[in-house]
Amino acid sequence: MDKENKIIVFEDKKIRRVWNSEKWFFSVVDIVRVLTDSEDPRKYWNKLIQRLRDEGSEVVTFCHQLKLIAEDGKLRETDCADTEGIFRIIQSIPSRKAEPFKRWLAKVGYERVQEIENPELAQERIKSLYEMKGYPDEWIKKRLRGIAVRQELTDEWKKRGVEENIEYAILTNEIAKATFGVSIKDHKKIKNLNPVNQNENLRDYMTDLELIFSMLGEASTSEIVKNRDSIGFEENKQAAKDGGTIAGNAREELEKQSGKFVVNSNTPIIQVRKIKEVNKKKIKTVVK
Repeated sequence: MDKENKIIVFEDKKIRRVWNSEKWFFSVVDIVRVLTDSEDPRKYWNKLIQRLRDEGSEVVTFCHQLKLIAEDGKLRETDCADTEGIFRIIQSIPSRKAEPFKRWLAKVGYERVQEIENPELAQERIKSLYEMKGYPDEWIKKRLRGIAVRQELTDEWKKRGVEENIEYAILTNEIAKATFGVSIKDHKKIKNLNPVNQNENLRDYMTDLELIFSMLGEASTSEIVKNRDSIGFEENKQAAKDGGTIAGNAREELEKQSGKFVVNSNTPIIQVRKIKEVNKKKIKTVVK
């Protein structure tokens, strides 16, 4: 499971998670919702906490307050537990779903351990997911390369004192604005996506050219950050603007020469459908 994918699904119900201290921590409230089908899982969890404390149970000590995306799109501190802690909590919740959920959770954890030991497995899993969704092979190659470029950049930010989540989001938006001339929020609107939906990754809807310029902006930023030895948020913010500007200048030159805008409402899936429709028409013509 990759670090950017912070939502997983069990029986069509979403469970939030966050990568912390080299392991995944899962939202306890989300898991309570899955196991109990409660209309108010937070209330259920609060009552369970009180009962466990009254019984002298140490289960609650396995929980940590970590920031997760709430329904309003903002980061809020939420009770989270790692895999071991979740297994202990499950034992305190009577549910017919407990056993299948335990097996599912163990599988999620095992896959992650495998991918840490062999990163190529993560790449293969992501590639398979995109193939199942119908993305073209050439697009998938660019998307995977973009993930690697993005990882290199976030590794640099992490080493240089940039705080994850909020500051990463701000810097990413600075690169995007300089690269494409629009913010990520406005870019999503152009793609007919919900601008505040955290589960819709804009890059999954980018065309080949948009992916290429996105990579150029982030790769340029990485090089600038390393060459300047940028430290802290403000220095990295300027590097993000400058790196994005390099990609933005290249985009503008291409638009000038081609007469077409790079940012548009097309998506890779739409393009595949158009190609299939054209091919069908050609086949019909030949048959006639």
